[in-house]
Amino acid sequence: MNATLLVIAKEPVPGRVKTRLTPPYTPAQAATIAASALADTLETVARTPARRRILALAGNPGPWLPPCFEVVPQRGDGLDERLANAFAAAGGPAVLVGMDTPQITPAMLTDAARRLEDCDAVFGPAADGGFWLLGLRAPDPSMLLGVPMSRPDTGACQLRRLDGLRVAMLETLVDVDTAADAVRVAAQAPGTRFAAAVNAP
Repeated sequence: MNATLLVIAKEPVPGRVKTRLTPPYTPAQAATIAASALADTLETVARTPARRRILALAGNPGPWLPPCFEVVPQRGDGLDERLANAFAAAGGPAVLVGMDTPQITPAMLTDAARRLEDCDAVFGPAADGGFWLLGLRAPDPSMLLGVPMSRPDTGACQLRRLDGLRVAMLETLVDVDTAADAVRVAAQAPGTRFAAAVNAP
């Protein structure tokens, strides 16, 4: 694969991640769920052929980090800036995911990377109106900077930035924001660390 696989994530610290899961989960449980989602995501990326694998991380690496990743600190004030800088670190074609879709598979990421060989961009919409994957054949900061993030229209705004490009659309996935999302995704990904954490007594 010519594409770099990017993951953008936060260190799973209680009270700083997955705060919308509390209640019903405690901050410590929410952090465990976040750590499990991150570990599953990184394992999936590690099992996917790639030119490079980069984790753009806010915080410090932990035991959930496989050895095949380069780690770069997130840079920028808003998420749009941090995403643009993550793509810049790739230095070429790249496919980016976050830590909120632990149900992704190597086949899904491989398909996205292959589509970049014939398209300018690949876009995976999320059920909440955002996006779970963004692939760019020739990343440019203008494709991301100024796009409003964490809103119901984030995905639509991001797609408008890609007007004029050949964009391959992927399936819509649920990303984990709320406890209901967590239960739904855990059911879609049985046997994962994430499902075990969500269903722990």
